[in-house]
Amino acid sequence: RLEAVLHDHELAYRLTWSLSAMPFLTAGGRLVETLNVAIREVVGVEPELSTTGGTSDGRFIVSICPQVVEVGPVNASIHQIDERIALDDIEALSRIYQRTLEELLDVR
Repeated sequence: RLEAVLHDHELAYRLTWSLSAMPFLTAGGRLVETLNVAIREVVGVEPELSTTGGTSDGRFIVSICPQVVEVGPVNASIHQIDERIALDDIEALSRIYQRTLEELLDVR
C-alpha cells in the first residue's frame, strides 16, 4: 500500500524492506495444556490464551521450538519508571514453573 501511494503521487523513492522476526501462533499441545493445569493448581485461575500482552520475544525462537508460550505475572507497572512486582507473585510464578517442569520431565 505504501508503494502504491508513493507511485500514485509520482514521488521518487527507494525502499528496502527487512523482516527481523516472523509472527507465530502456537496451537494447543502438551506444553500449553501442562502450563494451564499448573496455573489452575497453583493460583486457581483459568488461564486465558491471548496475544494481547504486546510484543513477544517468542518470535525470535519460534523457528526452533515446536511450541512457544509466554507466561508471567500481571504487572500494572511494566515498562514504566519504578517497575515492580509483588513478592507473592514471584513465589506463585516460581511454583507454576516448577509444577510445569515436573510434569513435562515426569519427575513428580
